[in-house]
Amino acid sequence: MSNTFGNLFRLTSFGESHGPGVGGIVDGFPAGIDIDPDFIQHELDRRRPGQSRITTPRKEADQVELLSGVFEGKSTGCPIGFLVRNTNQHSTDYDNMRDLYRPSHADFTYMQKYGLRDHRGGGRSSARETISRCVGGALAKLALRQLGVEIYAYTSQVGGIALEQDYTAYDPSLIETNMVRCPDPSKAEEMERLIAEVKAQGDTVGGIITGVIKHCPVGLGEPAFGKLHAALGGAMLSINAVKGFEYGQGFAGVTQRGSEQNDIFIPTPQGISTRTNRSGGIQGGISNGQDIYFRVAFKPVATVLMEQETVTVEGKPTLLKARGRHDPCVLPRAVPIVEAMAAMTVLDYYLLNKSTHL
Repeated sequence: MSNTFGNLFRLTSFGESHGPGVGGIVDGFPAGIDIDPDFIQHELDRRRPGQSRITTPRKEADQVELLSGVFEGKSTGCPIGFLVRNTNQHSTDYDNMRDLYRPSHADFTYMQKYGLRDHRGGGRSSARETISRCVGGALAKLALRQLGVEIYAYTSQVGGIALEQDYTAYDPSLIETNMVRCPDPSKAEEMERLIAEVKAQGDTVGGIITGVIKHCPVGLGEPAFGKLHAALGGAMLSINAVKGFEYGQGFAGVTQRGSEQNDIFIPTPQGISTRTNRSGGIQGGISNGQDIYFRVAFKPVATVLMEQETVTVEGKPTLLKARGRHDPCVLPRAVPIVEAMAAMTVLDYYLLNKSTHL
């Protein structure tokens, strides 16, 4: 089950960075949903490598093949199988890493757990696995369209360069207008310059992605061990390089008193609402109809193109000079992955909620 995400809506992914391809099976997807292959491909294009000068130069078309579960443009309710073939692997770039452990990678832990590892690009631990998540997320977005749910994410911080206001101050239509996927054009330019500088040094930099879910149905989530924010947190923390998750005011709220933090209920022409949304759209683990907003922290990519100390598989000290094609910052390509995990979580919990009502 470690390769399967979800409860009723389930994505099982397979494949490695330098194998023949990466793919998955989506099970539990509702029948009768309009399937737009161009939209699915567009979501993959936002994630694919080689899309700008601040991402890895690996060239992959990442063309998705839908193998089952779709007939005459609609989902049949049967498993949707899909495959994206790898076409531009440079496995020899990793020959010098066969017998040593790369700092802060999964090499050591995979070897200890399984007794062997695929040293070519990290194998299963490679972020190339997230292709499957983007396809599953695209399908989930297509289903959520019928409910009017809108999900988007954007880069809100790279290194020390951060947006100074919350998501309500920015126009989401500007996210895709720059390489870093930041809705503030001036901050985006600063971020791009920083990433380019870091790349020229052979180093890497991390940052934060902000996610927003609008028009989420009320009532998603369970009171105890199935809290919606816990599911979202688990989904985000399963993404490569993610080190932290917060929703609503998160850690910033600890400096306030309860009287300052509480969201006061008010009557509106549309029904009961809240004057503020410091809770981030979730109360008691259950969605309350307000916008759900969250932040995901990404560490700097572990592969740096400079000499580092490490040890061989026998434990002997040595030096590593990494080769290959790597992202100096994962955030621009991680934006659609964050959206995908949010979409799959919301659809899964929507189906769970429907299953508890006659």
